[in-house]
Amino acid sequence: MKKTLLITIAMWCLGSCMVGWAQTDDAVTNAVHEPMRYGYLSYNDALHNMAGYAQAEKQVMELHEAYENELKRSEEQFSKAYAEYVEGQQTFPENILLKRQKELQSLMEQSMRFKQEARQLLAENEQKVMQPLRDRLDQAIYRVGMDRGLAFVLNTDNNAYPFLNPNVGIDVTADVLKLLK
Repeated sequence: MKKTLLITIAMWCLGSCMVGWAQTDDAVTNAVHEPMRYGYLSYNDALHNMAGYAQAEKQVMELHEAYENELKRSEEQFSKAYAEYVEGQQTFPENILLKRQKELQSLMEQSMRFKQEARQLLAENEQKVMQPLRDRLDQAIYRVGMDRGLAFVLNTDNNAYPFLNPNVGIDVTADVLKLLK
């Protein structure tokens, strides 16, 4: 009795799977007969053409200039200290010479730390400033893709796709930019 029940359950499960496979085969067959359509655009070009991009870029550049000015000031300070060290190297007593060497070493380490922190902070700031624009662009790409019934939208930047078949691919740049305005 137990074996009969197990065999019956196994046959029922197998039958259910076969129906599911048959339905999947029909979907695959239909998909093979309909070419998959996709969209493509240059993400960077679309981003640069968005309203608000120039203002965001200006904000990033202003912060970049502020860090550059501070780096120049730091380098000038180091150059001045180094020139004084070289000038007095012959006349300084040993303990003053060692003190000046430590000061130069400290200035150089501070400058290197500042450069590293500045690069990191600039990258974080750029990401923070540009993220709202990227989010809007991503939403526009999604909407255009859904509205046009596309399977996906490719980013053509960096020559990632040297050939896109124009019979199945659609340049969605104009649609995305229109939606963003």
